[in-house]
Amino acid sequence: MATPQLRFKEFDGDWSAVTLEDLAEVERGKFSVRPRNDPRYFGGEMPFVQTGDVTGSDVYLRGFTQTLNEDGVRVSKVFPADTILITIAANIGDTTITQYPVACPDSVVAIQPKHDKANTIFLKNIIDLQKDNLDSQATQNAQKNINLQVLKPLELIVPSKEEQTKIASFLSAVDEKISQLTQKHELLSQYKQGMMQKLFSQQIRFKADDGSEFGEWVSEKIAKAFTNKSKSFNPLLNESLPCIELEHLSQNTGQILGTVNSSDQQSTKNLFEPNSVLYGKLRPYLRKFAKPQFKGVCSSEIWVLTGLKISNNYLFQFIQSEQFTELTNIQSGSKMPRADWSVIADAEIEYPCIEEQTKIANFLSAIDQKIEVVAQQIEQAKQWKKGLLQQMFV
Repeated sequence: MATPQLRFKEFDGDWSAVTLEDLAEVERGKFSVRPRNDPRYFGGEMPFVQTGDVTGSDVYLRGFTQTLNEDGVRVSKVFPADTILITIAANIGDTTITQYPVACPDSVVAIQPKHDKANTIFLKNIIDLQKDNLDSQATQNAQKNINLQVLKPLELIVPSKEEQTKIASFLSAVDEKISQLTQKHELLSQYKQGMMQKLFSQQIRFKADDGSEFGEWVSEKIAKAFTNKSKSFNPLLNESLPCIELEHLSQNTGQILGTVNSSDQQSTKNLFEPNSVLYGKLRPYLRKFAKPQFKGVCSSEIWVLTGLKISNNYLFQFIQSEQFTELTNIQSGSKMPRADWSVIADAEIEYPCIEEQTKIANFLSAIDQKIEVVAQQIEQAKQWKKGLLQQMFV
């Protein structure tokens, strides 16, 4: 057989080709109730772990959004701690490990390692390397999915249980470092949210450079403080510009994940200038926003906001606040909830003088920079681990 490029020196010999069902019991979850949201089966003590819970977890399950009562457990399937859960619909191949018993629906498969043959953490990592392979085998119906006929015969190349355990111990140390960075990122994000709440509610005030107090905040309609300057731009009749769609705005981070060429887009777009504040107005709770430093066009689902009596830097921070989120929750009555600019423009806000705006924006931007540094450290650690996996596994 084969051996990996990177190996602990106390081990030698070839790795062996086996199937997933050689190493583990592979069983699909179950929830036979229709409709699936029947309240008679929910609200008990048993965690009911679904695809979103698995996708939102790390090495170990981070939480769950629903629980089953005794009736719910009877129509579902419960799996013990130390079970690998893998999603087989929508996001295919996402995995996590349970640390307590959980019930699962049939969109999740439980992989229970045979402990004389497989280490749980090793097995999770080697399955993770098969994500693209599994996704390529998915059938496309209403949504992509795979089944036990794909998972059970999945071929894996593995070493002895002893070598698996050694590798797993090393990878656990790497995962712990990533977990610590992730926790730091979450704490910084929570700290920023707390400071925003206090700053925009005036619980905390800055002082002027000479130590004097700033004046009272002005209260007036949003339309006088900042405006939605969205205006039509026909890419077929004008210059070609970078185009931002709603999916290009990263949720909650202010990052732009990519652009497309506006000349390739047939629909009408909104023009924006450098330093404009973009806000994804579809389903406001998504909190998608950005402040690009280039001229471009964006989807009509994105507002192009510009300060009138407040700076764009202050505006960029304000739209991330709970106060603005509450305003955008005043929605139109359409079937697809959308924040209504005409309603928001008529709402009242309070804002400080430009000097205090600058101090608030600079303070919050400094926290943003710290958050971004940690985010980059997390990504670098994940890429380093990915490189290790490619060398440590066959």
